[in-house]
Amino acid sequence: MHPNTPTQVGYELSAAEARVMWDLAERAATRRPEHATGLDHGDLLLDMPAEMRSRLLDFATGTSREGFFLLRGLPVGELPTTPLDHGPGALPEQHGTAGLLTLVADLLGTLVGYEDEKNGALIHEVHPVPGEEARIENSGSVAFDFHTENVHHPLRPDFLGLLCLRQDHEGTAATRVASVREAYGRLSDHHREILSRPVFRSAYPTSFSRNLAGPRPSSGLHPVLFGAEPYVFMRFNSHTTTSDDPRATEALRALTEALEETCNEVLLTPGDLVVVDNHIAAHGRSAFTPRFDGDDRWLRRCYSLRSVPRWAESMMPRPRVLPALSKITGVL
Repeated sequence: MHPNTPTQVGYELSAAEARVMWDLAERAATRRPEHATGLDHGDLLLDMPAEMRSRLLDFATGTSREGFFLLRGLPVGELPTTPLDHGPGALPEQHGTAGLLTLVADLLGTLVGYEDEKNGALIHEVHPVPGEEARIENSGSVAFDFHTENVHHPLRPDFLGLLCLRQDHEGTAATRVASVREAYGRLSDHHREILSRPVFRSAYPTSFSRNLAGPRPSSGLHPVLFGAEPYVFMRFNSHTTTSDDPRATEALRALTEALEETCNEVLLTPGDLVVVDNHIAAHGRSAFTPRFDGDDRWLRRCYSLRSVPRWAESMMPRPRVLPALSKITGVL
């Protein structure tokens, strides 16, 4: 395990398991996830290494206290230089890492993308882009504080996966993960009660609002904490979740401090995949200095949703891509 990573939340594949997983991943990639459902991958999911599969399915039950699970020893195949611009195309559509992420996402739920984000891409490239170092999104390199993914959205991912293809030059950029279930005991009853009220709004992240004119829109009112111990959940982005109530703003500060105090810092190296329960743990990234020399930090990201509502499925612009917010605002 990496420093500061609890041993019970990780699994390291043997060399034999890694070979099996890469064979399955390459087979899944040839099926093209936008044309294949989780049911189409059923044979491959059943052939995944048994212990890895069992541990991931246990994690998917939502009973985790830490809110993340780390797989190590996954193959990543041959890689080109780290891209310098946005969008797909850095790797072939049938690259094994796309199949690997598809299989993990479909084991946990269903691999999905968002029509409003990155044109509905199912696999996202996470690497610095020249001129965007200060952006609070996957093209930046500044510190990215705690957030649950797509906090503004009524169909937020249940899980996200971050697969490391290449580490930063200094080997110091950490994926920071903090569980509300570990932070909850550090909050006062007063702050817990305020954070459970629907008095917060969350602005759209920049990845959803790049092409929108005017101020960024926000979600409707929502609580930050919901559920009851031991199964507390969280909907929070330290950059975009706000309230007009000064007491609620103070409660957000207390939550941020509690998450900081209980944070796990995971130094991802090539072949590491961290899977985060998006309702239990917030995640972030420490700052690093890109060199734009082809060897910068590069991750691939995926989203998984346990269940896609039938009405949303019928409105999808294409398989696995959730409809634009303009089409579903107010539905949930």
